[in-house]
Amino acid sequence: MTFLSKVNKDLRFILEQDPAARNRFEIFLTYSGFWAIIYYRLAHFFYRFHFKLVARIISQWARFLTGIEIHPGAKIGYGIFIDHGMGVVIGETTVIGNYVTIYQGVTLGGTGKEKGKRHPTIGNNVVISAGAKVLGSFTVGDGAKIGANSVVLHEVPAGATVVGVPGIVKKIDGKKVTENNPLWDEIAKLKEQLEECRKCRDEASIKKEDEYN
Repeated sequence: MTFLSKVNKDLRFILEQDPAARNRFEIFLTYSGFWAIIYYRLAHFFYRFHFKLVARIISQWARFLTGIEIHPGAKIGYGIFIDHGMGVVIGETTVIGNYVTIYQGVTLGGTGKEKGKRHPTIGNNVVISAGAKVLGSFTVGDGAKIGANSVVLHEVPAGATVVGVPGIVKKIDGKKVTENNPLWDEIAKLKEQLEECRKCRDEASIKKEDEYN
């Protein structure tokens, strides 16, 4: 797909997704997220042909202008909407599909422990809400939704809704997930232990009162 075809799809998708966007001309002139993608596509072109210094200079200039940092080595599809965008960071080995919406403050990064592919793969039609952190080399399935300020460290099934710190799958295809989650299991164990401690404390108090009497 040509550069202009991708730009056209980006513009069309933004116009469809953002009720504040009145026309393509307005998006072209005023949307920093749109321009961050334009600069990324230019930087990625140089990166692919091993002009990596030029690519990094372009990406850093884009970061200065838009507040959005996209490594030129990332692989990004078409129909991308970075809404508001300030503080968005997209790592080098990130892969993003088509028709993805990313809000401000999102990080698609690594944990600092991996080598090689160390950033997430984002499927098609994914929504990543403000402040979310998706960290590590795993896949976020098609149609998934990541809640605001969530920290996602593991694979996300297609159609899932993930919220919390750490991120927990709450719904899949709009239906609540009823199966046990490891985090909830740990909380349940802590509650049981707390209840046992209370019982021991009460028994000890009763024993002392009996001895006193």
